[in-house]
Amino acid sequence: MDRARYDAFVKTFFECDPVAVTDVFREFLAAMAAEEALPPGHHMSQNYDTAQANPEIHLLPGNLKDARDAIFPYFWGTDGWSSKLHLENVRGPANYASLIGAIACLLKNPNLCTDSYSQRSNELEVKAITALANLVFYHTQDPWGVFTIGGTISNMYGAKIGIEKVLPVAMRKGLQGQTVTGICSEAAHYCATTISGWLGIGTENLHEIPTDAALAIRLDLLAAKLDELYQRGSKVAFVIATFGTTDAFGIDDVAAIRKLVDEKAAQYGVPAPQLHADAAVGWGICFLNEYDFERNLLQLSPDLKPVLARIHQMCAGLQFADSVTLDFHKTGRGHYPSSAFIVNRKDDLKYLARSKDDTPYFPEADSRRDPALFTLETSRPGLGPYMVMASLNGIGLQGWQMLMSRSLELAHYLKQRLDKLDYCMVLNEETVGSNVVFWVLPKGRNAKQIFAALEAGTLPPEDAQRYMAEVHRLFSKRERALDPALDARLSFTTGIGYRPHGHDLPAWKAVFFNPKTDEGVIDRLIYSIEELV
Repeated sequence: MDRARYDAFVKTFFECDPVAVTDVFREFLAAMAAEEALPPGHHMSQNYDTAQANPEIHLLPGNLKDARDAIFPYFWGTDGWSSKLHLENVRGPANYASLIGAIACLLKNPNLCTDSYSQRSNELEVKAITALANLVFYHTQDPWGVFTIGGTISNMYGAKIGIEKVLPVAMRKGLQGQTVTGICSEAAHYCATTISGWLGIGTENLHEIPTDAALAIRLDLLAAKLDELYQRGSKVAFVIATFGTTDAFGIDDVAAIRKLVDEKAAQYGVPAPQLHADAAVGWGICFLNEYDFERNLLQLSPDLKPVLARIHQMCAGLQFADSVTLDFHKTGRGHYPSSAFIVNRKDDLKYLARSKDDTPYFPEADSRRDPALFTLETSRPGLGPYMVMASLNGIGLQGWQMLMSRSLELAHYLKQRLDKLDYCMVLNEETVGSNVVFWVLPKGRNAKQIFAALEAGTLPPEDAQRYMAEVHRLFSKRERALDPALDARLSFTTGIGYRPHGHDLPAWKAVFFNPKTDEGVIDRLIYSIEELV
């Protein structure tokens, strides 16, 4: 081998050249700054056939600018969601403290499987998990957990612990013909169905319980379903309580569910199911747990006082969950992936444990701390804890309270504006988050009367179908007419999770995640609705 050529190659790609790296990074930052001054862009043309036919792997070694050139068109063609007009979903721009954490992690590239591969980065994960656990579990005594690749995987951890609790041989011997079931609400994230299929209990053994108008699981129907399942000999492995539904921010009463599942398990003499809280979307309101509205240091609107009182009550219920999922890349405005799975009591991780004989690559693994002995992944990046701790401490508690309360203020303002329009109807008036789902009907319709008739069961099916079609048609009409420089980007859902008399409720959706969004964006939205209908 030509050693001089090889040494030059190694120097280019495996030795830190601060000037070369920061020059390239500065160019990306310049592109980001330029993008922030622009309205949301339309999707650029995508040609998957060309991408597959021309992978374009260069023959000769190049340099870092060649690396930049290979990806820059795709970087520029990807929206950073930095515009204040982005209201589509639980997605917003990542904060720059998170970027600092991500850069630090990527420079060292730890694998969080064992101390040997991560060293103090493993310690940082424990610190980050404990900080989040204290926030959502009210200073629990012995929490533990890990960062995963997404909320679905985090929820899967909770479900798997439940299976092992009710069928202790499942990890090694499978379900052995036993009927194992899970429960969630009809407003829960569809990943519950995915998890049931992937874990082998079968999607047909996931039972979805209707919600009330506040998008919370109906406790009476949950009790009836538990009776039904236990009476026919099914093993109920998990109940997933949703803490902030994706569309309408519905929150289940976790404390009441805890009481109910424990009572039913004792009544039938069986192990209690794992009560897992999917707080991927809603966990961020826990930053407001200890906000003192009497002092009101942030000068929040008086309208938010009853909202915060309800938030305090709802958040207090999380301490009764066995485990929780939270996505820092949602409410935490962090980078992907930064999902966390946290157990209220470390001892519950024994249900996922493997022995050293099962992990021959890690003979040094210590069961007291090394996640490789219980995690699904073997290779697990350190991005989550780095981004979380950088963000938590860079922004600070009052900063997080400002972010969360501003979202609540804007959601409340939109609900107020819509309530004044007879042909509009807010569908999640009773929820406390940053999401607003609503109907827009043609002028002359009384949306509130129509909705009341739908809930009462007196609305003829053909009328219901016509009104639902009008809601979708007007949304599509606004999409075609909107000015991309002025009009907010909304999204549409075919069903918010509340199904009065079996009717799915389609809705327009606005989600206030972007910290730059202001009242002017809402005023323009209302104007566009008034002009539309």
